[in-house]
Amino acid sequence: MRTLIVITLALVTALSAKGEVSAKKKVVEPVVADTLTLLVQAGDSCMQESNTYEALKYFQQAYARCDSSLTRMKLADCYYKRGNYFHTANLLKNVPAGDLTHEAFRQLTLSYQKQDDSYSLIFWGRNLISRFPMDGEVVAAVTTALTRTDQAWAGITTAEKYFKKDTTNVLVNRALADAYFMDRKFDQSVAMYERLLQLGDSTFNTLYSAGMCYTRLDSLELAYQHLLPAFLLSQMQHAGCAYRLGVVCVDTDRLDEGLGYLNLATKLLQPDTTTMRAITLSQGEAYYLMGQYAQAVEAWKKHMTYNPTSIATHYNIANAIFYYLPDKKQAKTYYERFLELARQEANPNAQLQEMMAKAEELLKKDLSKIRK
Repeated sequence: MRTLIVITLALVTALSAKGEVSAKKKVVEPVVADTLTLLVQAGDSCMQESNTYEALKYFQQAYARCDSSLTRMKLADCYYKRGNYFHTANLLKNVPAGDLTHEAFRQLTLSYQKQDDSYSLIFWGRNLISRFPMDGEVVAAVTTALTRTDQAWAGITTAEKYFKKDTTNVLVNRALADAYFMDRKFDQSVAMYERLLQLGDSTFNTLYSAGMCYTRLDSLELAYQHLLPAFLLSQMQHAGCAYRLGVVCVDTDRLDEGLGYLNLATKLLQPDTTTMRAITLSQGEAYYLMGQYAQAVEAWKKHMTYNPTSIATHYNIANAIFYYLPDKKQAKTYYERFLELARQEANPNAQLQEMMAKAEELLKKDLSKIRK
C-alpha cells in the first residue's frame, strides 16, 4: 500500500510539473506572437500616414524579435521609401525568391539601380522579369544596364521581347532606342526615337539622340530639325548639342548660324574659372612638395591664366625657378613682376613685407647681372 501511494504521488508530481511547463508555454507563446503582431500593425499604421520615421522603429523591433520574410519585407519597404537602398537590398536579397512579393522584388532590383550597381541590377532584374514579364519599368532598367555594360545586343533582346506585346511603353522604347544606337543600328534607333516623339516624349534626350542618329545616317536636314529644338530645350546650355548643331549648320550651308553655335559651344566648353583657380593652385603645391619643380611651375603658370594678379603665385614661381631650375633669367622676371604687384598693396602685412625684402635682396645680389 505504501509503495502504491509513493507511485501515485510521483505520478501526480510529474503530471503537475508537466502541466506547469505546458502552462508556461501557453502563456509565453501568445505574448510573443501578440507583441510581434502589434509591432507590425503599428508600423503599418505609420506607413499609411507616410510616417516612415516612426514606422522604422516599429519594424526594426519586429525584425529583431523575428527574422522572417514578412518582417524583412516590411523593414525593407520602409528603408526603400526613406532612400536607404543599401539596407533595402541587403534585407531582400536573402528572402527566398518564392516569398518575395512583386513590390519587394521591384524594390530589391531598383535599389541596385539607384546604387549604380549595374551587374546586380541585371541579375535580380532578369529574375524578376522571368516572373513578371510585363513589368516595363524593370525591363527598361535591365535594358539600360546591359547597354551601359557593353551588352547592348542583350539589352535589345530583352526590350524587343517586351515590345512585341506592348509598343507604347515610353520607358522601354527609350531604353530600346538607346540600345539600338549603341549597337550602331541607327535606322532602328531613329525609328524608335520618332515613335517616342509621336508618343509625346519630346524631351531633350529624345530630340538630341534622334538628331545624332540622323547625322550618322547623313540625313543632315532631319538632324538639324531635331538638334535645334533640343538645343532650345537645354536653354542653349548644352555644349555638345551646340557643337553638333554648329557642324550640321555648316554642312548645310547655314554658315552664319553655324558659326554662332560653334562660338557658343567654345564658350560653354570653357572650364569654370573659380574651380580652375583652385585646381591649378593645388596642383602646383602638390608638385612642389613632391620635388617636381618644373611641373609645379607649369601648374602655377596655368593658375595665373585664371588669376593673373596673384602676388603669391608670382613669388612661388620665382622661388621654384631660382632655387631648383636653371633659368635664372626667368626667375628674375617673376621676382620683378612680384615686386611690381606687391608694391601696389596699400597695407602689406608682415609676411608680404618679408617676401618683398627677400626678392629685392636676390635682385640686388644674385640676379643683378642678368639682363632681360
